[in-house]
Amino acid sequence: MSYAEDLRLAHVLADSVDQMTMQRFQAQDLRVETKPDLTPVTDADQSVERAVRGQLSRLRPRDQVIGEEYGSSGDSARQWVIDPIDGTKNFVRGVPVWATLIGLIEDGEVVTGLVSAPALGRRWWAGKGLGAWTGPRLSSAKQLRVSQVDSLADASFSYSSLSGWADSGRLPQLLNLMQGCWRTRAYGDFWSYMLVAEGAVDFAAEPELALHDMVALAPIVTEAGGRFTSLEGADGPFGENAVASNSLLHDEVLAALAPRE
Repeated sequence: MSYAEDLRLAHVLADSVDQMTMQRFQAQDLRVETKPDLTPVTDADQSVERAVRGQLSRLRPRDQVIGEEYGSSGDSARQWVIDPIDGTKNFVRGVPVWATLIGLIEDGEVVTGLVSAPALGRRWWAGKGLGAWTGPRLSSAKQLRVSQVDSLADASFSYSSLSGWADSGRLPQLLNLMQGCWRTRAYGDFWSYMLVAEGAVDFAAEPELALHDMVALAPIVTEAGGRFTSLEGADGPFGENAVASNSLLHDEVLAALAPRE
């Protein structure tokens, strides 16, 4: 089965909301609230998710929608998973590294993913069997391939922050892994994983993530030739944390980050 039509729809959705997010980025009247989990949410997050839900209700009325801000609606084996603004803290502070994430799960498997970062002028997308691509638009797309680096001593590693690793009890493992790498940078959020898919970074990892943070990212990494698993090594974005790599380094990274006895 081809998912090209679903991927085209994801582009249509992203086109419509990119204008909304750019209008609210660095707006003087941006409204910011704190959610119960102490993370920020803006009026842009909420309006974007409502807009995507509205379009999906018209164009894919039988499909389920799962979003960061408004939870789950519907009941279907086809589930659209939306993160209206991944990198809200960046968005609030005027840092241009944020994106809208749109992914599709069918029968428990992620089959399409799209990441749109309009402030960077970039978009990444993939569909099962269709490859992974990037570009400012479909007409000028470039196919993505992960790197061929096969040694941690030569590898570039991207992460988001140290605090989550401390909370999960794996900070010593992380620091030890970092010391063994050629380069480490906290590019953070979606960007770490897109850089893995591009071959610019060799692996990325985060200890605490939600489903909406990962669904769109996973197929872009895997269709580019990489692996996307939980810290326990389970394939896909369903484990509440993530390791993404060029495949060659994956098992070694998992072993390095494993809990200590």
